[in-house]
Amino acid sequence: MIPPTDPAPPSPDAGDTVHTAPIDWRPLPPRGALLAALGGAMAMLPLGFPLFFIIRATGLASPWLATPLVAAAGAVVGAWIGVRRHRRTSWKLDGEGFAVRRGNWWRNETLIPISRVQHLDLKRGPLERGMKLATLVVHTAGTRMAALSLSGLDTVDAERLRDTLARQLDHDDAL
Repeated sequence: MIPPTDPAPPSPDAGDTVHTAPIDWRPLPPRGALLAALGGAMAMLPLGFPLFFIIRATGLASPWLATPLVAAAGAVVGAWIGVRRHRRTSWKLDGEGFAVRRGNWWRNETLIPISRVQHLDLKRGPLERGMKLATLVVHTAGTRMAALSLSGLDTVDAERLRDTLARQLDHDDAL
């Protein structure tokens, strides 16, 4: 599932340089889009509550009719945004470290060098377990809030990433 992270052997005339084969970005599994949609919908759902008081104060329409409609519209927009974010998130693990790419127009790429990894967490809530997904949290050296969280990973990929990063971290500590 995870592309090999071992560098290619050096060519005889390359001297001391080691070349690594390029590794492509891997998308999150499509089945995680449902959880992303649920999260986005739940985040936007509360937009209807302040509107209730605004409509009631102004008397423009029945707040009992307009509020659920606006809340439902907010949930639909939030679900759409969640699915699009999920589809535009990818990751890779190579010789440089663990990288996550998010976004399309405003692309955000985060690279965590192996030497900066402090410890790793693998989180699986009941919905994630049911869909065979997991959240990988990579804690880095720095402030206490320095961590990268990637949710919606396939469970097998998340476990292999965790084990590979931990093995490389242990190998670096032994040197």
